[in-house]
Amino acid sequence: MQHTLDAPTAALDLVRSVSPARPTVAIVAGSGLGGLSALVTDAVVVLYEDLAEWPQVPSPPGHAGRLVLGHIGDVPVAVFDGRLHLYQGVAASDVSYPARLAAGLGAQTLVLTNAAGGIADGLHAGDIVLLADHLNLTGTSPLLGWPGPPGGVPFIPMADAWDRSLREEALAVAAELGIDLREGVYAGLLGPAYETPAEVRMLRTLGADVVGMSTVIEAIAARALGMRLLGISLVTNVAGHAHLSHDEVLEAGAAAEDRLTRLMVGMVPILHRLSPSRHDDAGPLGP
Repeated sequence: MQHTLDAPTAALDLVRSVSPARPTVAIVAGSGLGGLSALVTDAVVVLYEDLAEWPQVPSPPGHAGRLVLGHIGDVPVAVFDGRLHLYQGVAASDVSYPARLAAGLGAQTLVLTNAAGGIADGLHAGDIVLLADHLNLTGTSPLLGWPGPPGGVPFIPMADAWDRSLREEALAVAAELGIDLREGVYAGLLGPAYETPAEVRMLRTLGADVVGMSTVIEAIAARALGMRLLGISLVTNVAGHAHLSHDEVLEAGAAAEDRLTRLMVGMVPILHRLSPSRHDDAGPLGP
């Protein structure tokens, strides 16, 4: 019987048949951030529509809908160029698909990028925020119905979800590259409607610095699967302002692409060094 965090076996077979890469690092590219896949050399592309168990729903604008396998530098990687969102009408277990497939391929570190609205004072479109924590306000979880790892329970600790040592490395790399990077808390909402001014005030009171419609479901699944997490939000707008549009999100992503690309080029070798390969001996977190 399959459970909510099982790896999609047919997709694993397909990916392994078309690419020799065994990724140690996986990256999920958010809205307008698909340029990350251009970093991959020796690239093999698998369309999401060809992946078994991937829900056949249209990709939102700014999401190419493809998995790119190959290398960034000397590091084997898997880049998910686009993701699933709860607002597309899929289940939380479907939204966790990239984490489940990446873990099945052997990746031990998952980098989650997203486009987000800025809530904290001083944030502007184009700023980059390193995730130190999150609020799951979606009302659901990818762990629903999961019995837990073999011999364990489905109660996964999340206090250290966003790996402190990886964040310290990211801050150091950003400083070396002259990239302004600050830490913050991401609030994950259901969407697809943007936040009202009252909701933004609520989120600010709760301690959120940025807000979006993704990331938290993937993060919970990744931690349950024993993966280390690094999260990066690109601020594309000031949350709660009138006349927000998805075009603004895509434009801000394009404007910040160079900085985000340079940051990832610097981080991927470090993530590889700090995340020894899981491959076939991988297992989920214990109790």
